[in-house]
Amino acid sequence: MAGMTDQRRLVLASASPARLGLLRQAGFAPEVVVSGVDEDALTAPTPGELALVLARAKATAVADRPEARDALVIGCDSVLELDGRALGKPADAEEATARWTSMRGRTGVLRTGHSVIDTATGRTASATASTTVHFGEPTDAEVAAYVASGEPLYVAGAFTLDGRSAPFIESIEGDHGNVIGLSMPLLRRLLGELGISVTELWA
Repeated sequence: MAGMTDQRRLVLASASPARLGLLRQAGFAPEVVVSGVDEDALTAPTPGELALVLARAKATAVADRPEARDALVIGCDSVLELDGRALGKPADAEEATARWTSMRGRTGVLRTGHSVIDTATGRTASATASTTVHFGEPTDAEVAAYVASGEPLYVAGAFTLDGRSAPFIESIEGDHGNVIGLSMPLLRRLLGELGISVTELWA
């Protein structure tokens, strides 16, 4: 017997504190198992497909481990699409500065791949959520201060809505959570495809 409840375990295949925070705010109590996937080794024809390939790779890597047995594994990965290119985490401060200089006053699309694997049944559901982001025009001094904070080195696209770059984002069109790292409406739909209601997973 697994105990009195039949509640499914939720495993987040990501080291992202932002994704963990979003899931907790929505009433879940996920376990975290970091995938260890080498993101730089994977490619895809478009940014949206790349986000999905990365999300699937993360979810699959964790689903194959003993600690994910009989669990629902969620893998996510975000990239910013600008000029048709996929921009992940900048390699260093210099790249983060160049990125922000090129994004000022422009519009990009944040694409987050989501992959859910039910390790009890082997079934999977995957999709990409897209949110349009309108960047403001921070000054050179503001960009330098932001890069010096270190924050942009740890986030896709070198920005985040829930951190120090929030004042530099004019507006978004689409799901706010998706930009932070996980789209709750999309997660609900993917779980639904697997025959699971989000309310069954509330802690």
